[in-house]
Amino acid sequence: MHAVFMTLALLAVTGLSSLISKVGRVPVPLPLVQIAIGSVASLAGLRIGFDPDMFLLLFIPPLLFADAYRMPMREFGELRNVIIMLALGLVVFTTVGCGYFIHWLIPPIILPAAFALAAVMSPTDAVSVGSMLEGGRAPARVVHILHGEALLNDASGLVCFKFAVTAAMTGLFSFQQALGSFIVMSLGGVAVGVAIAWAACRAEHYLLLRGYDDPPTHITLAMMLPFGIYLIADAAGCSGILAAVAGGMTVKLTGVMSEARTETRLKSTTVWDMLNFTFNAVIFLLLGLQLPDLVTGGIRLARAGGLSPWSLLLAIVAIQVAMSAMRFAWIWISITMRVVLARFRHRNTVIPSWRSVLVMTVAGTRGAITLAAVLSLPVASAAGPAFPGRDLLVTLAAGVIVCSLLMASIAMPGLLAGLVPGENDPSLRELDAMRIELARAAIQTMHDEQERLTAGGAQLDEAAELRQEAISRLLHEYQDTLRRLDDTQSAEADIRAAAIREKRTELALRLHVIRHMRELLHRRVVDKRINDETEWTITQELDFMEHELQIEAKALPRATPRDAPSPGPRRMDFQGASS
Repeated sequence: MHAVFMTLALLAVTGLSSLISKVGRVPVPLPLVQIAIGSVASLAGLRIGFDPDMFLLLFIPPLLFADAYRMPMREFGELRNVIIMLALGLVVFTTVGCGYFIHWLIPPIILPAAFALAAVMSPTDAVSVGSMLEGGRAPARVVHILHGEALLNDASGLVCFKFAVTAAMTGLFSFQQALGSFIVMSLGGVAVGVAIAWAACRAEHYLLLRGYDDPPTHITLAMMLPFGIYLIADAAGCSGILAAVAGGMTVKLTGVMSEARTETRLKSTTVWDMLNFTFNAVIFLLLGLQLPDLVTGGIRLARAGGLSPWSLLLAIVAIQVAMSAMRFAWIWISITMRVVLARFRHRNTVIPSWRSVLVMTVAGTRGAITLAAVLSLPVASAAGPAFPGRDLLVTLAAGVIVCSLLMASIAMPGLLAGLVPGENDPSLRELDAMRIELARAAIQTMHDEQERLTAGGAQLDEAAELRQEAISRLLHEYQDTLRRLDDTQSAEADIRAAAIREKRTELALRLHVIRHMRELLHRRVVDKRINDETEWTITQELDFMEHELQIEAKALPRATPRDAPSPGPRRMDFQGASS
């Protein structure tokens, strides 16, 4: 009963946290609001235990699987070198550099323990990174790099953490063994994830070909897939995190979802969106629930050592500043090396703006993986001694998590304000270009159909006349779409602007009509002229109609060519080539 109550309480607080953030217009990212609400709930008496292994199993696989599935594969392939430099090179650089800094700053922390703390704080958090960059205000290339880094650096950070813990507990460390283990865990995790996801997609393809496309069944099995991948990879001694990421990318590359029914895809998107929202919120609520006890323990440790609690706070800030400085330096050095290499190969390139580099630096927040890993440090028991300085390390890690989120929430709005969201994002141009191409293909198809009907020159029968009328209506619709989208020099801006205004007016009227249809439907239910089943069926029809209209509204261009800003100077696309 206690576990059921805790689950219901977490779900209730999850919904309330988002409501408070939206209604109260709180000018801070939602993760910070959820951490604050979790802390208040903890002070009010809500206590929930934190099992690191259970946490990693329950929350991390589905979230990373979904993020990997939504990662643009073309951009991931183009930016793979930059992402690997951050996900692997920066983790090792931070582990070594920050480890020495922590040992120098707090000498009682032995060097292996300092390396362990630095390693556990080196991975960035995919959940908080997405929260900081939501709204489409950041350049797409920056977003892709940060998401790719957050997907891959968990494995490298946890491997470094594992060997630092072993060195601190036993005094033994072998670079060759560490490197070999990292290669086996990484490649093995990717192989397991690809193999299981590919097998699952083949089974799904087999069922779909034979007509077994039941949305609830397929969605349930798809939700279980990341857990199965993670557990099998972990049992094989490989990285379950990388396995979940590889599994998500494999499912996307197979294209199996495009074979499913429209109903299955729509329901699947809704379920995964709800899962993402709930799990993301619960992660930060759990962090907030642990925070008061961690703060209390940190103050007790500081006083036991004869220090002021403010000195502990200063140490946390100093560690965060050092990690941010190392991150900035690594990003800048990596970009400079790419520029030098491009010039050596006689390729044109430019250096990205300082603001872009600062955004990538500040967005390197810490979160769930850091907390779960540091809480997994051994405690004193009959099986063996506690990890050296465990309580202090846990306090410092929790403080850095909160400090990184605070720094990002304060600095990110100002940094993003000076960036162009569409900077070097080919998808924005491709979207309209593809819509134009599809509209022209549809128009050509209609013209071909018209020619086929009139080719014989004979009198059209009733069916052919009806088809001709339908073709005329469709031609008008597709030509209207083409007028709205075509922003080439040959297109007349006034005609395009008028077409856009006309479509906006039409969509507004259609939505207005649907609203009145809903009101009439509700009155008929109240008057008992129709039953609930009839209401449910028609409500679904109206929902699909409204959803389609909303998609059309989002696809409308926001500015005419005359209003659009002139193109600025070329900027680097983080591939060493200019756009």
